[in-house]
Order: sequence, then C-alpha cells, then structure tokens
Amino acid sequence: MNFFSPRSTDQELFQGIQQGQSRAMALLYERYGTLVYSLALRVLQQPQEAEDLTQEVFTTLWHKGGYNPQRGSVATYLTTLTRSRGIDRLRMRQARLRLAQRWGAGEWMPVAGGLWEQVSVQERQERVQAALSQLEAEQRHLLELAYYQGLTQAQIAEQLNLPLGTVKTRTRTVLLKLRKLLQDQI
Repeated sequence: MNFFSPRSTDQELFQGIQQGQSRAMALLYERYGTLVYSLALRVLQQPQEAEDLTQEVFTTLWHKGGYNPQRGSVATYLTTLTRSRGIDRLRMRQARLRLAQRWGAGEWMPVAGGLWEQVSVQERQERVQAALSQLEAEQRHLLELAYYQGLTQAQIAEQLNLPLGTVKTRTRTVLLKLRKLLQDQI
C-alpha cells in the first residue's frame, strides 16, 4: 500500500513503516504520539526528557521495527517500549546522582578485586581529578551538570540560558580537551 490515510489500520501503517513510508510513520505518530509522551512524562516527571524519550521510541520503531503483531497491538508495543526505556533512564539518572553524591562527599567508588586493582582505580580517579582541575570553572560546571546531575543538554541550555547548539559545541570541546589532558598524563 502506497497511500495511507487516518483510516489505515495500525498493521497497515506498520507495514508502511517497514517499507520506509514516512507518511505511515507520521500517521502512527499522530495516533500514538500523545500516548507515548504522556507515559514518558509520567515515568520521568520532566517534560524535556519525556520529549526526548518520545522521539527515541518512534525513532526506534522507524529504524529497527521491533514490533511483532503476533505479540500484541502497536499501542501495547509502544507503551511497553516507552515504559522500559523510561525506567532505564530513571536508573541512569539515579546512578549519576549517587555518583555525584559520592564525589561530592569525597568518597571513592567501591572497588571489587584486590589491592592492586584498588590502587589502579585510585590512580585513575586522581588523574581524572587532576585533569578536571585544569579545566576552566565554566567548563567543569558544564560537565558536572551533564554527568553528575544527569541533566540533558537541553536542560543545561535552559539552566544556563544558552542556545542548545552552544551547549552541544561547548560540551564537545570540553570533552575533547579532557581527553587530551588525560592522554597527556598516560
């Protein structure tokens, strides 16, 4: 089917998506975009992150398919995917927060293994701390917002009152600088 309309079934739209028909994807998004966004917002409690997750879910459907009509409806697939990805994001956010709290409290990460591994990890942590101390305060703050507070680049842009593109460029620049600093220490 090359022509899709709002009357097309979910199955027809999904087949169109598999054939790369963007009109089928647009209709499916119109049909389920609000459902996915609402669920993402309920799980994540942050509108920007919910928008990002909504985009991720539909992008996954577009590029990877993954939906199997034998296992349930498209709505069920999309809500299951949204929920599982949302929970993954929550877990990452909580892990980053715990890491930030440990870092802020001066605690070291728990290390499995023997004494040599602990010494190795401690040396790496000291190298990272030394490299971070060589960054300008603004650069360090940008990384802390991203990695220790778990903010998205859009959230950082909003918090710092900067354009999103500027935040992306600065983040990339800082990461490249940090990588160079760490390479110089090895």
